[in-house]
Amino acid sequence: MEEANKLKKATYHLWTFTISKLISSFGSQVYTFAISFYILQMTGSATSFATNLICNVLPRTLVSPFAGYAADKYSRKMIVIIAQIGTTIAIGGLLVVSLTSGLSLAAIYVTTIILSLTSTFSGVTFTSSISGLVDGARIQKAMSMNQMSISFASIGSPAVGGLLYGAVSMPVFLIIYMIASSIAVILESTMNFNLFANRKKKVEGERKESMWQSMKAGFSYLKLQPLIMAMIWIALLVNFLFGAFEVGYSFILIEKLKIASNHFGFTQGALAVGMLLMSIYFSVRKEVRFPFLVSKRGIMCMGMLMGGVAIPLLVTMPYTIIFSYYAILMFAFGVMIIIVNTPLQVFMQKQIDDDFKGRVFSILETMAMALMPLGMVLYGVLYDVIPAQWVLFLSSAVLIGVVLILARPSVVRKAHPEYRETNVIKEEAKSFS
Repeated sequence: MEEANKLKKATYHLWTFTISKLISSFGSQVYTFAISFYILQMTGSATSFATNLICNVLPRTLVSPFAGYAADKYSRKMIVIIAQIGTTIAIGGLLVVSLTSGLSLAAIYVTTIILSLTSTFSGVTFTSSISGLVDGARIQKAMSMNQMSISFASIGSPAVGGLLYGAVSMPVFLIIYMIASSIAVILESTMNFNLFANRKKKVEGERKESMWQSMKAGFSYLKLQPLIMAMIWIALLVNFLFGAFEVGYSFILIEKLKIASNHFGFTQGALAVGMLLMSIYFSVRKEVRFPFLVSKRGIMCMGMLMGGVAIPLLVTMPYTIIFSYYAILMFAFGVMIIIVNTPLQVFMQKQIDDDFKGRVFSILETMAMALMPLGMVLYGVLYDVIPAQWVLFLSSAVLIGVVLILARPSVVRKAHPEYRETNVIKEEAKSFS
């Protein structure tokens, strides 16, 4: 009877978790859209706009290790609730400023920093809590529904943001965001973060670790997990090499091929649609049998798609064909992102010890966030001095090579001892059946 109640509560968690993430993702992205629009309209300065982006990225990179430490040492439920309340208060503070003295860049930057901090603590803690909120059999469903929320927000937030920005004043917009954030707080307060958690119980009189010792313990734990280390290296190098796509895609379509802004936006939307549809598929299908293998193949496909971005630079095509080509390519990218991410996330949720999840996920996020700007700066320079098609082709080849080396057959067998190379096609077909 108790087990049935736990499963019933886990089902409730699936929906409250999804709705809460949808509210926070939607609110955050609509806010980012509206504030970016406001800054550009108010100042007309690209520097002011870039400064707001830095206020979002830099705090996230700096505090992520501390968020991981907190998620492993303190009540995860309390951290998530405090972070969401912090979001509500920050928006309330900006509302008060806008009503009393009018919005200023300083107030916007401070609010962006606070929102970046609260979203980091909330994001790392929620990711660390998935296996405690739902039963093992439905972790894939939970991860997929989480991704569905993000994808749905990516598709709808520009439209909703544009509509609200044009229809209501900034104070009304901020009040709407505050109400949505308050609903998320109420939903999160009803969740049991320890329902399926397998965390070590505190022993009376046991010597407490300092924050520094705890972080060192996280790195020591990772060193003893060669499989997780391989997955983290793959994730980091893929993130870095994807700078070629992040920078090159906009550069090629806007500068080289002169794609109209509305058509460019449509191709970006195709990416989110691909992610959404694949997330829905993963939420209803049974768990992938060989997640590491599926992700490996998915990354290789992404490498080929990245090279495919350069094809219209080499082959003359009518404008309509170019637009259609990029819409299909971006849709395929969206599909592949989910095929790569969801099985890997489920695999890591099951492989990483509950007491180390916060630190491991925060290490991954910190390193990825640190490498992303580096990749963008490097590729920004490369695109100025080397023809775009060669930058993409070379990066695509390196990406595929990195995956073939780091996810070689011996590593795949470590991840999936039941996997046999002699029956590759049959086993891979089963992994997606």
